[in-house]
Amino acid sequence: MRRGQAGRDVLILGLLMLAAAGAARSQAAETAPDILAADVARWERLLATSTATDEIWKDVKDGSGAALGRVRQALADGRPLLAVLRLANVRENLFAATYLEARNAEERRDPAAFEKEWRRMGVLLKEDIDRRPAAGLESIRPVALRAMAEAAQAKLPVYYRASLEYGRSTTPDSGLFYLGAAQAQREFVDLARRISTPGAPEPPRVPALGAGLDSLQSEVLAAYRPPASVEKHPEFITVSALIKEGRELAAAGADYGALLKYLQAAIRSGSLGGVAVGDPAAVAAQLQAFEPRLADPAVDHSLGRLLLEYARADLAEHAKDGAVLFATVIARDALPRYFAALDPPAARPAPAPATVTVTLVRWPYT
Repeated sequence: MRRGQAGRDVLILGLLMLAAAGAARSQAAETAPDILAADVARWERLLATSTATDEIWKDVKDGSGAALGRVRQALADGRPLLAVLRLANVRENLFAATYLEARNAEERRDPAAFEKEWRRMGVLLKEDIDRRPAAGLESIRPVALRAMAEAAQAKLPVYYRASLEYGRSTTPDSGLFYLGAAQAQREFVDLARRISTPGAPEPPRVPALGAGLDSLQSEVLAAYRPPASVEKHPEFITVSALIKEGRELAAAGADYGALLKYLQAAIRSGSLGGVAVGDPAAVAAQLQAFEPRLADPAVDHSLGRLLLEYARADLAEHAKDGAVLFATVIARDALPRYFAALDPPAARPAPAPATVTVTLVRWPYT
């Protein structure tokens, strides 16, 4: 009789533990959007109350209100991954501008005072500066959030070291801004930890990213010809910088941050031309076809779902004008690249020897 009662007690205890674990997961899912919304409200209050009048603050303020509105829109539309990605972009500049505004007049004008502040921050950020991009982030879930944290952690030492030379070659203000941007990366990693969701599926392996990066870079180089190379030079720079970030993250073992940058580069490459904008209904159907594979409960496909959220937001935004370029690129190129990066790498031919073409132009009368 006692053994039967003990067995029932164990069963009840097990059910209570399962219920508690489910409640914890539900609470985490419910509170993450609240945390994000509170963070957006924090920056909106800053925009509304700041009395700064310098040019750097004006530049930051001009686009930040609309950018925060896009974060709110993503949250309202049930696209939390896209909301975090958008928030990461806008809060970097806002945090840097806030840090700059808090500096005293001497630090903002005097090179020696600026360098003293730089050294002080170097002591406070030392552990972060020395940390590898993927270190300590293994528990952050879903993997799309971990990817953003890896990318932020990699940026921190780059911004910190660059801020000194930038301040020396321009103005202390500019150096301080990038010093603030370095601190913004640490704060974003902290935010990622706060909204991390326990119990997410296992992240996928990323065995074939090198081939994807090489392929995309070859396509970008092939497209870099007049008139596109002249008319869209800034876009080419953006794509090339994202590919470079992807390579550096991959080399540092931050596979998910590298995959994120690769996918962002693939999406941005759509602005370089060569992609015909699809019919919105057809693009929506193409995106829907990826749902079954992305819904695999055994694998954390949140990076793929982030692409899906991005594409569907683009479809919604351009419902009237039909200019769904990014949704088209994601459906036809970025999502296939995502899955290809998760497949075993195919045998690759030996690379052809590098060649350089030099064209000499003689100006008249020289």
